Amino acid sequence: MDKLGKILIVDDEAMVTKTLSMLLGLEGFSNVTAYNNPNEALNYIKKNEVDLIISDFIMPEMNGIDFLENAKKLQKDASTILLTGYADKENAIRAINEIGIFKYIEKPWDNRNLIINIKNALTQARLKKELDKKIEELEIANKKLENYSKDLEETVQKRTLELMQANSKLNAVIENCADGIILFNQDMKITDLNNASINLFGQNKKDLLNKNLFELVVSESKQFSTNELTNKTNVFLRNYSLINYKKDIKIPVEISIAPVSDEKNNFYVAVIRDCTYQKETERLRDDFIATLTHDLRTPLLASISGLDFVLDKSLGEINEKQNNLFNAMKKSSEDMLGLVNALLEVYRYEAGKTYLCKTKFDIVKLIQECNQELESLAKKANIEIEISKNEDEIFINADKNEIRRVIINLIGNAIKHSQDSSCVKVNIIQDKKDIKVEVIDDGIGLSQEDCSKLFNRFSQGTNQKRSSSTGLGLYLSRQIIEAHNGKIYVESELNKGSKFSFELKNVINDCKVIL
Repeated sequence: MDKLGKILIVDDEAMVTKTLSMLLGLEGFSNVTAYNNPNEALNYIKKNEVDLIISDFIMPEMNGIDFLENAKKLQKDASTILLTGYADKENAIRAINEIGIFKYIEKPWDNRNLIINIKNALTQARLKKELDKKIEELEIANKKLENYSKDLEETVQKRTLELMQANSKLNAVIENCADGIILFNQDMKITDLNNASINLFGQNKKDLLNKNLFELVVSESKQFSTNELTNKTNVFLRNYSLINYKKDIKIPVEISIAPVSDEKNNFYVAVIRDCTYQKETERLRDDFIATLTHDLRTPLLASISGLDFVLDKSLGEINEKQNNLFNAMKKSSEDMLGLVNALLEVYRYEAGKTYLCKTKFDIVKLIQECNQELESLAKKANIEIEISKNEDEIFINADKNEIRRVIINLIGNAIKHSQDSSCVKVNIIQDKKDIKVEVIDDGIGLSQEDCSKLFNRFSQGTNQKRSSSTGLGLYLSRQIIEAHNGKIYVESELNKGSKFSFELKNVINDCKVIL
């Protein structure tokens, strides 16, 4: 590859340049130029790139050292060889040190040695050019890197400032938020909290850190468990109270909990809202509704009694049209009275003013009595009620009247929503000391979305036209069953019917009466 390099020979003797040119040609060097005048050679170098310059030392117009020095200024990467006689050896060595000549060769030279030195010189020239190119590329890359580093530094400074500003805003929002914000780990230990939380607890921040959050926030109905956080979903807690030891009070709160994960740890953020005002407003509202509904009972009862007098003809004869009208009025008044009574019962349960009177009774017999009571409604809809039981008598300890209310509600709803000429099944299942009652219909069914809100207050169960009721029956049933420490739920599928179930735990025992 180096034989393609450009070689320039300069010697005042034409015989020498011709001989060298022929020798190099025979060795395969194809790009050889020769001059017998150093000035002409310098003009050539100015216009053409050269890889190797071979120059004689003694020349009339300019000696070889001066010529090569001028040539190096024009072609700094070119290698140089000085041809010199034995007497000029000392000057040649000086030239090597001063101007960096690659090699000096004494005349007469050995052709083989000369060719080797020429090849080495061309290799040196090539390597120097490659090195210069790499250095140039490196300088360009370094310049780009400097510019990139400068841009990166500016970008980092800008982003750092933006993050600091965003972090400052976020901290300001957290610290000035009206709700308490608390960070806690998987062991329920508090790791950080904002000012609102500190004010709610009425303690110093250092006294609150590393305390178990759910020893400071409690529920009378159940103890919060870490199992509720295992599925990494948000959790919303109602009916919890925050203990303020400074004021020795319990503050009603609602808590939203969300999991947060970073590269190292999993932790949770809890947003705690003081519900004191909301609870007071609800209490005032419920008291108003309770007072209003209670006061409505007297005129309704008076209206029903008056209509009874009219219907039993105590006040005189009435014709058929009048009889139908008064019966309709009585039915409407009785429905209104039922709604008033349901509202009062809901209020009592929510206010904690209902006390269960538990007695020992046969739930199988109770369900049969409820069936007889609803028989006329079932016959009108041409529906059969089928009761299935694994025992003829199952005695439980519960509030008979309240359980009767639940059973009437569930069977009555099943009759209303069943298809004509169908069957409503009631299953009574005893499991050791537990009892389970299932009411199954083949009505239009419910979607999963509707099932989730079915037992809420005033919920009519479905987005479809399933019921025209007030939506209090199932809500009250839930209150009654939960007051017995049981649970009530529904399993349903659209167009395939529904199964309503309630379970009472540990209700089968030998006690006669529990007050």
